[in-house]
Amino acid sequence: MSNDIDRLDQLAGLRESLYVEIGKRIVGQRQVIDQLLITLFAGGHGLLEGVPGLAKTLLISTVARALDLQFKRIQFTPDLMPSDITGSEVLEEDQSTGNRVFRFLKGPIFANIVLADEINRTPPKTQAALLQAMQEREVTIGGDNYPLSAPFFVLATQNPIEQEGTYPLPEAQLDRFMFNIKIDYPDREDEVRIMRRTTGVEEEELRAVVTGEEILAYQKLVRGVPVADNVLEYAVELVRRTRNSTSEAHPKAKEFLSWGAGPRAAQCLVLGAKAWAALEGRPTPSLDDVRSVAPPVLRHRLVTNFHAEAEGVSRDDLIAELVESLG
Repeated sequence: MSNDIDRLDQLAGLRESLYVEIGKRIVGQRQVIDQLLITLFAGGHGLLEGVPGLAKTLLISTVARALDLQFKRIQFTPDLMPSDITGSEVLEEDQSTGNRVFRFLKGPIFANIVLADEINRTPPKTQAALLQAMQEREVTIGGDNYPLSAPFFVLATQNPIEQEGTYPLPEAQLDRFMFNIKIDYPDREDEVRIMRRTTGVEEEELRAVVTGEEILAYQKLVRGVPVADNVLEYAVELVRRTRNSTSEAHPKAKEFLSWGAGPRAAQCLVLGAKAWAALEGRPTPSLDDVRSVAPPVLRHRLVTNFHAEAEGVSRDDLIAELVESLG
């Protein structure tokens, strides 16, 4: 047990080291960085949402450079094909025998960290090429399965769906993302610091502070963090209150939601709470940890109805109401 406590202290120290490295490129956005780190050490995938120009892509590439992992970026466009992501088989001639054989050329999905940039600017058919990779950590091409290297993360950016040229992500695709992380405009002080830093000449060098093997070990540590029964039950109760067709639904869920969250949401609440407690060096998560990760876990898993749109009720408003109702 004392060894685990020591490792939790090491993880908390690593978190501070990552802040230092990421802070060389990114000003502020502490909560966003925390949510990204929770996603990484819980072994999930993250979807960052915000208007263009808020450094979503820069943040992900900066995080990737602070980790000693292979990084690939895929720019999603309307003409992107599934094979541009997963790879494809090509027919080649064997020089020794003269026979023609198929050879698989791996796509950019074969990396430790994959940045799916502006994922909602490509049609659902191409978005779906990520489904198997995100869930099963492998790709099937021509009947053969090709495993992906561990650790494996998909970190995607998304523009608000109201913008021109965007395609809403299917619910099955959204559910594969552990967190939906919102990035908002910086405050005045941070924006001044951004201008000062980005309009000069000098730029600090980034260094990798953690290896893939260490990340896998910390992920195992997070999985092993014990959780009290009341915390588990709280996570399950919170999710069940979103389901408008059940007797357990919150009145606001019945009024404003067309669809609630599934069991994966409760899993992500518990894993997210575990990872957040571990990143703070604490041996077990509390109810407050579940409450803190509820917005990024639930906001992309709730489907609001026309009544919510007419009344100006957002998913974050509903999540706040649900959390408050549980005390």
